[in-house]
Amino acid sequence: MMKIMPVDQFDAEAFKTPPIQTGNEIEAAVDAILQNVREQGDKALIEYAEKFDKVKIDAVTVSDEEIEEAFAACDEAFLNTLRQARNNIEAFHKRQVRNSFVVTEEGGKVMGQRVIPLKRVGLYVPGGTAPLSSSVLMNAVPPKIAGVKEIIIATPPGKDGKIHPAILCAAKIAGVTKIIKAGGAQAIAALAYGTESVPRVDKIVGPGNVYVATAKRRVYGLVDIDMIAGPSEILIIADESADPVYTAADMLSQAEHDPLASSIVITNSAALAEVGKRIVEGTAKMDSLKDLIECYNVYSPGSKWSASYYVDAGTGVRNKKMIMVYQDTYVFGKGTLGDEGEWGDFT
Repeated sequence: MMKIMPVDQFDAEAFKTPPIQTGNEIEAAVDAILQNVREQGDKALIEYAEKFDKVKIDAVTVSDEEIEEAFAACDEAFLNTLRQARNNIEAFHKRQVRNSFVVTEEGGKVMGQRVIPLKRVGLYVPGGTAPLSSSVLMNAVPPKIAGVKEIIIATPPGKDGKIHPAILCAAKIAGVTKIIKAGGAQAIAALAYGTESVPRVDKIVGPGNVYVATAKRRVYGLVDIDMIAGPSEILIIADESADPVYTAADMLSQAEHDPLASSIVITNSAALAEVGKRIVEGTAKMDSLKDLIECYNVYSPGSKWSASYYVDAGTGVRNKKMIMVYQDTYVFGKGTLGDEGEWGDFT
């Protein structure tokens, strides 16, 4: 369980996020994966799915039948939520579109600019306990608006060899043209070099673990990338007027991203920390949406959050650092959740 301790026992060094760097072993492993996929293509992707994802797949590409099954598995309310989210994202990004222009000035001088969309982009969508359908929409809608003709998603398969229905539905709704069952550095390799089933892309975007980040750094130059993402972290300053549900959810929303993520709250309210402690601990143990919603509603019955937000905020948490610092009083929240894919208690 989470512990409460006097602030003078707080070890700040223990909660610092490690510097974003990769060791020689990680770089060597990534280089080997990149080379193998470049040489072996689909064969390497299938072998890595068995090695890393513990599943045997017959094909790298998601079939139309699998997408149809995904839509059948999702209720209409959820699909409508995805469509509305897509529309909201489109409305924002349409304002960012850059247009070509040509001007003729005095003396016959002609000047202009041509804005040409990339032909093909690759989007990496992390796997794990929580299906990140929101990441699909936020990464797939902008290139669609920009005029990119081919949008390819790479995401690791589940234990059944399939991609989560929420991911497939979000991809289809966003206009993704191809989905491949590959995660980690091998997915980045497939997008960068191309395989029998995966055409080479012009740019790779999307977050991932240290192996994904290292692979993106290695292939940069051959293809463009968005950025090298590091571990998530959040610092929240909250007094007694803060909603403990919001505070706990904000901690969890960042903690779920990565095993190196850090969530910190500084508060002068013992009550806020005590209630937040119960919510975080309760949320970590939830294995159903019904239980999760009940946990939140106990502490904030007037909350206007939707069920879909509860899922995003409360699932997929693993190996996270969380802490709540009481002004002149307590430190709260140091602990670790269970291994990836499993629920565990804070220890």
